Amino acid sequence: MTEQSTIADGMVVTVHYTLKNEEGDLLDTSEGDEPLTYLHGAENIVPGLEKELTGHNVGDKLQAKIAPGDGYGERSGPEPQAIPRARFPEDAELEAGMQILATGQSGETYPLWIVGVDEQGVLIDHNHPLAGVTLCFDVEIVEVRSATDEEKQHGHPHGPDGHHHH
Repeated sequence: MTEQSTIADGMVVTVHYTLKNEEGDLLDTSEGDEPLTYLHGAENIVPGLEKELTGHNVGDKLQAKIAPGDGYGERSGPEPQAIPRARFPEDAELEAGMQILATGQSGETYPLWIVGVDEQGVLIDHNHPLAGVTLCFDVEIVEVRSATDEEKQHGHPHGPDGHHHH
């Protein structure tokens, strides 16, 4: 089996990255931490970055500027809303940036993000915190390998020891 090192659908890709907004504020980075490993073509990462990485090889370094439409989408709908703190479990550790799952009237679940917390309430938003933000990535490609059949079936990479669903 020859090891393909070009990024394409069905490849497990490991990258180090730094993410900033257009103002240059640091939003996220893998520096000093584990690199990010994802399954290319399985929507594990934002579509614009996936498109930019396609065709690149191990060792490549690139900068990618991703418009909101190819990132976390444009902001939409109502402004963030305050929910009384009492509606959350007393022992729940709530902090800004945290994602929570809400249940709709028909039993469907959907993600919400906590924007702020004070003693009276929790400010929640249905937009991802990076919705409407142009994403500026610095990426270094560390490893590229073929995904296993199991990884392709599950739609995400598994660790070095395999993967166990709980």
